[in-house]
Amino acid sequence: MTSIYDFTLDELKENLKPSFRAKQIYDWLYKKYVTSYDEMLNVPKDIKEQLQEKYPMDIMTIIKKEQSRDGSIKYLFKLRDNHTVEAVLLLMKKKKKDEDGNIIRSEQYTVCISSQVGCKVGCTFCLTAKGGFVRNLTVGEYIAQIVNIKRDNEIPDNKSLNIVYMGMGEPLDNFDNFTKAVEIFSDENGLAINRRRQTVSTSGIATKIKKLGEKDLGIQLAISLHAVDDELRSELIPMNKAYNIASIIEAVKAFPVDTRKKVMFEYLVIKGKNDSIEAARKLLTLLNGIHAKVNLIYFNPYPGTTYQRPEEKDMIKFKDFLNERGLICTIRESKGLDISAACGQLKEKEANQNA
Repeated sequence: MTSIYDFTLDELKENLKPSFRAKQIYDWLYKKYVTSYDEMLNVPKDIKEQLQEKYPMDIMTIIKKEQSRDGSIKYLFKLRDNHTVEAVLLLMKKKKKDEDGNIIRSEQYTVCISSQVGCKVGCTFCLTAKGGFVRNLTVGEYIAQIVNIKRDNEIPDNKSLNIVYMGMGEPLDNFDNFTKAVEIFSDENGLAINRRRQTVSTSGIATKIKKLGEKDLGIQLAISLHAVDDELRSELIPMNKAYNIASIIEAVKAFPVDTRKKVMFEYLVIKGKNDSIEAARKLLTLLNGIHAKVNLIYFNPYPGTTYQRPEEKDMIKFKDFLNERGLICTIRESKGLDISAACGQLKEKEANQNA
């Protein structure tokens, strides 16, 4: 079913007469985060009734959330067909006040949102893969994740945040809906989230990276690389058999990157698998010639996995090796370790409790 969140402003203008009503509705949706058409006070009753019947607003509800000591909040949303997806609000920087209590810097947030119910990619380290693939999220379900989180945390409409398409599912496997969501998110009349603040994280569908590059949306690109040779990467990400490392690197080299930005390479570090200096050396060679940054991620263990969290000393050695040779490398600060923060964990926990 099509929801009100599926429409760009121009599409809504085409569907509504008089067309100025579209802008009013956008204001209620994305500036005031209303939960029903009844709250749209300056919209005539007959229009509201038509919209409610044709384009519902209540397409997802928060059924569970877990808050971490570090301020991160993991959300589990229930969709209209009773499937569930997750999103996580990450508090990147806390509010800062001066000695008189005046705010000199507001909070900085990043939201990781889902693209699919389940996932086709089948990464062996990811809980989302356990449930298999069910369906793509609609455009509206992308948008509603952010609206729900902004509303739930009373984040003002003029307060921007960063979006990472990195939750459950592979965003490039839901290409048309994902790219339309980018357009709606960035509309100045709506949520006004600058495209430079939007990052797509992909497991490396090389043909779709090329297609995304041709659209030149102005968003940031992150590649879930996780290995420096095809043997290990195929173990971790079976899709690597179809899109190997060489094809991904080729697609990335052709991707249009803002000169002030870099392509992010996500590297999930697993103890004894890919945490050696030898692996770091291969990574350096692999990314030669790319305006790149490497983000090392601690593997976040979950019940039943055979993979282990790497040692801190090995992470630091890996990082230092790359930085000393001119490849910018950081270690992502683990967020939400005291909650079900990794993709699929909260969904899995809820499923087990209801089993």
